[in-house]
Amino acid sequence: MKKLSVLIATKNSEDTIERAINSIKELAYEIIVVDSGSEDKTVDIARDLGAKVIFNKWVNSGTQYNFMINKASGEWLFILDSDEEVSVELKNSIKNVLTSENTADCYEVNRKTYYLGKFLNHVWQPEWRIRLFKNGKVRYEERVHGKAICNGKKERLKGNLYHYSYKSLRHHMEKTIYFARETANLMYERGKKPRLYNLIINPSVYFFKFFVLKRGFLDGYRGLIVSAIGSMYGFLKYAFLYEKHLEKKYGKDLWKRE
Repeated sequence: MKKLSVLIATKNSEDTIERAINSIKELAYEIIVVDSGSEDKTVDIARDLGAKVIFNKWVNSGTQYNFMINKASGEWLFILDSDEEVSVELKNSIKNVLTSENTADCYEVNRKTYYLGKFLNHVWQPEWRIRLFKNGKVRYEERVHGKAICNGKKERLKGNLYHYSYKSLRHHMEKTIYFARETANLMYERGKKPRLYNLIINPSVYFFKFFVLKRGFLDGYRGLIVSAIGSMYGFLKYAFLYEKHLEKKYGKDLWKRE
């Protein structure tokens, strides 16, 4: 069987890291956990499960993934987030890649999110992501939610990657605000100008995409909530962009009145 390096980025992941590692451990030649400053038991749990733990300051996901890739020695690499779990079917698909001749350099897997007690079957589905690849065949864009770029042929694997990304509705909204702000910063750096129509049209586009085109309505209340928060993201990233431009024009004391 070809050697597989499993790469996991963590920070304060004590609630999920054990499940993540145990779901793929039997196939791993090495497990490398890159931690960005956990203050809980994440590091201890990972080491107890046989992982090598390295510290690296967090900049963005793409930069962290590239750092992990550079530390791997396996012939094949598998990127696993600390709040994910490899399903039995997906694990068997990965094992098949490691034990047979390959027609691809990179493999996409479908990530399925657990939300309010059930997996979402329509909204956010399918969510194909490159996660398994030959060493040296993938680099990530070094930005928030940086895309994996495959230098070779891509195929897809059977089986789902389960995602336990949110602890509560509040946590979902807090992460939405964080990513909206980070996206706004990126747009600002690229010279993007805020437009009033973005604040009006974009939220509606997001909601229509998730609730109608992705058939989020078939996920019931969950689909409606996810679509509404997606709409909020579509609004907030342009609101934050508008704020950035006002700060440049009037200074950073924008919210203070003398």
